[in-house]
Amino acid sequence: MPHLIIEYTANLKEETDIPELLKKVNDSLLSHSTIIPIGGLRTRAIELVDYRVADGTEDDAFVHATLKLGGGRTEEDKKVLCDDLFATIKDHFADLYEKRYLALSLELHEFTNPTYKHNNIHTRYKK
Repeated sequence: MPHLIIEYTANLKEETDIPELLKKVNDSLLSHSTIIPIGGLRTRAIELVDYRVADGTEDDAFVHATLKLGGGRTEEDKKVLCDDLFATIKDHFADLYEKRYLALSLELHEFTNPTYKHNNIHTRYKK
């Protein structure tokens, strides 16, 4: 498991490099190898075409990241992980944040119920 889903408004597509953002956030998560299993990581971005921000009078934009984790990590580990991840996101958008109205957010969702997984990617990293 961990899964990172980044939703971003379509008005950002031409102003930032989303594939580079995906690389950066993936690298950030993988730098915590004792917390994040490499074979379970899934990172993706979803462009939002239909959205409305605030009162709709400006060309506002947003990026919202949701990190989904299975249970079992300490509160300290989750905090360090999310602090680093959010810093990476903020750094990626720092120049753009100075030029336009932009909201950045990160949410952590920890599964409390069992998850169902079937994944042989882990075996590649256990050699």
